[in-house]
Amino acid sequence: MKNNQDGDEIKPISEIEIPGVCGRLMHWISHIRPIVWLVVTAVALAVFVIVMPQSMWYVLWKGMRAQKYLMFLLAVLSLIAISLIWSTGQRIDVWFFMFVNKRGQHPPWLDWVMLGYTQIGSGIFAYSVALVLFLRPMHMLAYELIFGNLTLWLMVELLKVLINRTRPYSKLEGIRIIGHREGGRSFPSGHTSQAFFMASLFAHYFSTGVLVTILLYIVAALVGVTRIYVGMHYPRDVLGGAVLGTAWGLVGVILNSYIFSELGIH
Repeated sequence: MKNNQDGDEIKPISEIEIPGVCGRLMHWISHIRPIVWLVVTAVALAVFVIVMPQSMWYVLWKGMRAQKYLMFLLAVLSLIAISLIWSTGQRIDVWFFMFVNKRGQHPPWLDWVMLGYTQIGSGIFAYSVALVLFLRPMHMLAYELIFGNLTLWLMVELLKVLINRTRPYSKLEGIRIIGHREGGRSFPSGHTSQAFFMASLFAHYFSTGVLVTILLYIVAALVGVTRIYVGMHYPRDVLGGAVLGTAWGLVGVILNSYIFSELGIH
């Protein structure tokens, strides 16, 4: 047992375990080494590249030529990453993290809701949505979602290795951990990245109005909040993930413009 600066004892709060097969699966996934994720993602991307239709490569190549629209978001992401060396920023990160993670009432039902909601940012959720889209059939959108997800996760894992920021539970004592401790590094948040990627992609593809678009981004933002609530990420991890995911979604927006205008897909 350790003491804080005021001399009070800090009691570590035990992790909330997930029972059954689902819990064992999440426990196994959380202990996979980052290098394994990199290799698996790269192999999956290579396989997908082989099976992806040639027409998709055509619109991908033409769409990527319009990358100038992404420069602002990439600059913001770079500034967030650089800010991680700012000691005052770290203190703000810790304060906000503790506010969301520990302060106030945390009934068991809310913990389970947050743990379930955070899965919107998981790869399993994205591939499930892609399967539904493929069966509708909305093949091109399904291809874009899978390709975007694989490339996004590869970028996230590379950034995690390069920036090498430890997760909150490695430095902070007595925090709440909902579910299993996830392995790997902390910046950026992969779950948040995926949530914002999907929000950006779907808002454009389905030509949603202002209110629905705002709702999609609120759903994505709440995924980011859950990442702090369950004890896996600092606020700047979430902010970086939101910017990265939005930028990746804009790539999908660019692709869609070429799909509609040049391939005549409706």
